[in-house]
Amino acid sequence: MFKVLVSDPISDLGIQQLMDASDVTVDKKTGLSEDELVAIIGEYDGLLVRSQTTVTDKIIAAGTNLKVIGRAGVGVDNIKLESATQRGVVVINAPDGNTITTCEHAFAMMMALARHIPQAYAKTISGVWDRKTFLGVELRGKTLGVLGMGRIGSEVAKRAKAFGMSILAYDPFLTADRAEKMEVKLASVDDIVRGADFITVHTPLTPETRHMISRPQFEVMKKGMRIINCARGGVIDEMALVEAIDSGIVAGAAFDVFEKEPPEADHPFLTHPKIIVTPHLGASTIEAQENVAIDVSEQVLHILRNEPFINAVNIPPVAPSVMNKLQPYFTLGEKLGSFATQITDGAIREIHVEYAGDLSDVDTQPLTRYVVKGVLTRHFAGDVNIVNSMHLAKTRDVNVVVTKASKTKGFTNLITVTLKAEHDEERLVAGTLLQGYGERIVKVNKFPVDIAPEGHQVVISHNDKPGIIGLVGTLLGENGVNIASMQVGRTIIGGAAIMLLTVDKGVPKEVLVKLAGLPEINTAEEIILL
Repeated sequence: MFKVLVSDPISDLGIQQLMDASDVTVDKKTGLSEDELVAIIGEYDGLLVRSQTTVTDKIIAAGTNLKVIGRAGVGVDNIKLESATQRGVVVINAPDGNTITTCEHAFAMMMALARHIPQAYAKTISGVWDRKTFLGVELRGKTLGVLGMGRIGSEVAKRAKAFGMSILAYDPFLTADRAEKMEVKLASVDDIVRGADFITVHTPLTPETRHMISRPQFEVMKKGMRIINCARGGVIDEMALVEAIDSGIVAGAAFDVFEKEPPEADHPFLTHPKIIVTPHLGASTIEAQENVAIDVSEQVLHILRNEPFINAVNIPPVAPSVMNKLQPYFTLGEKLGSFATQITDGAIREIHVEYAGDLSDVDTQPLTRYVVKGVLTRHFAGDVNIVNSMHLAKTRDVNVVVTKASKTKGFTNLITVTLKAEHDEERLVAGTLLQGYGERIVKVNKFPVDIAPEGHQVVISHNDKPGIIGLVGTLLGENGVNIASMQVGRTIIGGAAIMLLTVDKGVPKEVLVKLAGLPEINTAEEIILL
């Protein structure tokens, strides 16, 4: 008989399947202190929490029988993941349970924005009958730009089509085929910024998405457009948005999230007559709260019964013999995936991982998860981990193919990551572990190289002509960028070549543009492997 402790208020409907299970006993004890939890957690196989309970190192250490910790929600900031992983405790969440409720909140915000509902309500109940000030717009016939076509963004697009809107959709993993099936028009961020009447954001906050809509984007927007953010604070530059509204570019905005939550009392959003705000209510519905509990309860049962499960946010137990052989390659695999995706422009359709040499005779599934995590992290940030990476790839129609070969063409071990993207774009990165040297990248596309996958790097494709290296070094030096190491790869003299530079700090975008403009240089890209 398994025992599960529910330490936060969760409705009986949400945990009904746990309570009905013949092999599970459920105890509900809420409001316990850390010491009180430590005193009793040792007798439980599972712990189910929401946001009130902080599952500390001390609690996990005392949970000698714990097999699973379930979070009835998305975020797991209140659970010490490292401690749970070290003790072999699986931590799961419910990433899908709030999809519809967040989608509906975004749509409600868009409608309220179009018709000035909060402002009209406030004025009416104050005793002023004003039918002239609040002239709205219809959604029908308008163009909606959706930035991020994951679960939530896709649901918003579906509803917008029912309202007669045209959809411009951007997502780094959205292919033309998938866009056609969803009956949306595949677009770039720039296409959406320039052409949309409404823009709604549904992306995670990553270095690439932070302030993805800021002053340069507002300057080219269609005058009178409206913008909604129910995703993550920081994706839209808040101060630049206020300026755009005050200058007449943007007609209004609706935000459920802020860069800092709660916002400061003097935040301009709170008093601006053309901005609607709510206190991060995207997931706050009765149904969503029950759905996340139902989802987590189901997975808790699977884990306790040693059945297949999903939505784990830490690494599941791996056989020690397998772990000992694979662990030295985990960081290399993730960096190869990250490198490959950073040199790929199109929407990725396939991740092909080939293992050769020492890795050909072992179960490499755990290592493949690291490679796929490296590929996806650029666009999913903290939302992807080594357990859910395969699931996230599947949800974006990204096919993961693994092959093995006994021969490695001169290396004891070799991992080759090939990304296949739209328009037949294909990018390849191969790496190895060298005795005494550690991790090395040994091939980029068709070019042999030898460089450590770390820090800030610049990848330059160029024609193999005399003087190129000097031009690159001079330009970087003039802009205060110090070169730590350099590798040049080519297949024939005077033909296409590649230059890999490790630099001491990030390279500004304007410097990359200057590099790409030098004679005989085709492209210059920064790769960050931290």
